[in-house]
Amino acid sequence: MVSRPAGRRVTVRDIAAQTGVSIATVSRVLNGRAHVAPETRELVQHAAEQLRAQPSRARTSQHYTGQDAVYLRCPYILTDYFGLIVSSIAETLALHGRAVILDAGTAGQQATVLPSLPSRPGVAGAIVILPPEAGEQLAALRARGFPFVVVDPRTPPPRDIAAVSAAHFAGARSVTAHLVQLGHRRIGMIAGPPNWLAGQARLAGHASALADAGVLHSPELTRAGEPTVPFGRHAAGELLDLPRRPTALACFNDKTAVGALAAAAERGLRVPADLSISGFDDIDLAQATSPMLTTVRQPLAEMGRIAVSLLIRLMEGHRVDALHVELATELVERGSTGPAPAG
Repeated sequence: MVSRPAGRRVTVRDIAAQTGVSIATVSRVLNGRAHVAPETRELVQHAAEQLRAQPSRARTSQHYTGQDAVYLRCPYILTDYFGLIVSSIAETLALHGRAVILDAGTAGQQATVLPSLPSRPGVAGAIVILPPEAGEQLAALRARGFPFVVVDPRTPPPRDIAAVSAAHFAGARSVTAHLVQLGHRRIGMIAGPPNWLAGQARLAGHASALADAGVLHSPELTRAGEPTVPFGRHAAGELLDLPRRPTALACFNDKTAVGALAAAAERGLRVPADLSISGFDDIDLAQATSPMLTTVRQPLAEMGRIAVSLLIRLMEGHRVDALHVELATELVERGSTGPAPAG
């Protein structure tokens, strides 16, 4: 156990935000457990001592100054997916004594925001989530020396732009490999927007797992579109109405998977006895279905914390060697997947 000298109470979340290390790793260090790299252990211990020495008032919002503000752009409805990331970013920025200027809602997709950020009074940096802007606009902002971080980039980010995302390819590959292990070979893919980096990577991961099983991914079994419940229901309906329907559906996210569950129920198909369905993200919705969804868990809150850690280092003029951070995903097996039906 790391010694805890007198001072303000410091939480595991505080230390994770300060260092960019995961909460689980911080916990292992503080509890004196093994399997932590020496340099990581030293980093966490040093941060803990520094934070305990700081006056507690530094964490309260009334001590923010306008010059500390971070512009947080998320031009989408703040549902469970985006809401979790935004909440994590806001909480972590608060730990660093930074105010937040939030730009959220789909109307913001049509607004031209990035070019004006460097000249906005009181804005010291920015975090942009799944930005609709083209890579050229991001590169132009970077060329002006303005510090910002992209979370879940829509297109491959330029090499010199800080970005945080989940391992989309590996996550999709793991869930399709899971279906393959259950005996499924004719697997339908309800994919995301083809112009999204996540959509391309997950489709590639799906095809890779099938290739390992000696199966060529069939375009006939793919439907791509917006990651919503209505689209999932429509796309699943088309796939399930094929003369030879798939025995499993791998969906871009949990919402499209919920739509697929509805389409299966409308056709009298039992899940998973007649049809297996998987999602991606592991938002709360995944555990509200019957059966609960097998899915891929994205570390959404951790993505937000890492983004803040990168931004703070950029704002303070520190060198950042790992500009593109990809966080591991985790396959979560639940009741919506099972052995492929015989015949």
